[in-house]
Amino acid sequence: MKETIDLLGKIHTNILTALYEPFGFSLLLSFLAMFFYLYAHEPSAAGKGWKSAIVTWYQKFKESVFFRKLFLLAFVTSLILFRTLLNRDLWMNPLSKVMGGWDIWETVNGEQKLTTECIENVIMMVPFSAVVMWTFGKKIGNSWKKILWYSGKIAFIFSISIEMLQLLLRLGTFQLSDIFYNTVGGVLGGVCYCGIMKVRKRL
Repeated sequence: MKETIDLLGKIHTNILTALYEPFGFSLLLSFLAMFFYLYAHEPSAAGKGWKSAIVTWYQKFKESVFFRKLFLLAFVTSLILFRTLLNRDLWMNPLSKVMGGWDIWETVNGEQKLTTECIENVIMMVPFSAVVMWTFGKKIGNSWKKILWYSGKIAFIFSISIEMLQLLLRLGTFQLSDIFYNTVGGVLGGVCYCGIMKVRKRL
């Protein structure tokens, strides 16, 4: 019982820390990312100086639901990137733990130590895939099979891209378990999206 409480407490603390530390940075990065979006899609309005760009950004955020969805998606994505790439230490051998991270227990100096990494990898992708489905739901459709397929596929591609960047940049370690648990989290995000849409329809 005590081990379960300790595990839940550690998960809760790690998730809150992961959200709190990069919050300001992710907000700023998302804000700037949407400027690039405006320059690509509305250069006539956003390309007339920084004042005009800020006014256009505010008007778009106020009037366009899709713009707000993209902003939230950029924010969630930057939170994940900060957790997985932008705030990681350099590793001499990023392939040292390829098959590690499957269990909630790890052996450190001959002792069993509790770790929440696998659970966090699942939880981390739930809001990401749910927001992706919410943003591009009209293109994907209402079929729950399609939603689950796309949410899992997108999470898999995003996860393997992060792992490859970790490998190339030596930021953290490349682990197959991360890809698996991230994909599971992506599918669960799709399940959450389906559930929320059904509740909204009934209301």
